[in-house]
Amino acid sequence: MSHQYPGPEQPYRGGPVPYMPPPPPKKGMTGLAITGIVIGGIFAFIVVIGFIGAAAGGKDSSTDSKGSADTVSSAPEAAPAEKPAAKPAEKKEAPAAPVKVTAKKTVFVPGVLHDGGAYTSVRVTIMNNSDKKISVNPLYFTITDTDGTKHTAELAVDENQIDTVDLAPGENISGAVTGKGSFTAKYVTYVDGLLGEGVRGNVS
Repeated sequence: MSHQYPGPEQPYRGGPVPYMPPPPPKKGMTGLAITGIVIGGIFAFIVVIGFIGAAAGGKDSSTDSKGSADTVSSAPEAAPAEKPAAKPAEKKEAPAAPVKVTAKKTVFVPGVLHDGGAYTSVRVTIMNNSDKKISVNPLYFTITDTDGTKHTAELAVDENQIDTVDLAPGENISGAVTGKGSFTAKYVTYVDGLLGEGVRGNVS
C-alpha cells in the first residue's frame, strides 16, 4: 500500500501548509571585530612576556641577594701582622785612650829662672786612663806652633810649670809647659819616658 503526498498544488490534508520564511543569510565578521581580536591577542602576548620577565627578574634578584648575603657573611681578611719596630742600635762608646792630653792657651808667668827673654806657655792637662802608672815630666812635652816648628820645654822659666810626678790609673795633673820665643801654639805632644808613643793634644 503506497502513501501519496500531496503535491504543491494539492492542499495538505490537515489544511493549508503554513508559510516558512527563508533563513537569514550568514553575515561575515566586520572589520571592527577583527581589529578587536588582533588587539586582544597582542595584549595577551604582552602579558605573557611580562610574566616571564618578572619571573626571570625575581630569580636574578634572589641570586644577587644570596650573593650579597654570602659576601657579607664571609670572614674578613686578617690584617698583616705589624713588624716590631727595630730598636735603635746602641752606640758603643769608644774606649778611652790610655793617656789623654788637653791643652789651652795661657799667660806666661815668669819664674825664678826667667832670663828676661820671650817665652810662650801652654796649660796642659794629662789624664791617665790606663791600668798602670805613667810618669809626667816637663821634658816629656814639646810644643808645635802654627808654622810647624817644634819647641822643646824650657825648665823653671814659668812659675806654673807642670810638676814631675807619677800618675796612678785614673789620676790627672795640670800645669804650664813653656817654649822659648813668641809664637802661636797649635798642639802639644807628650811622650812617656821619652821613648814611649807620643800622645797629642790640640791647643784651644
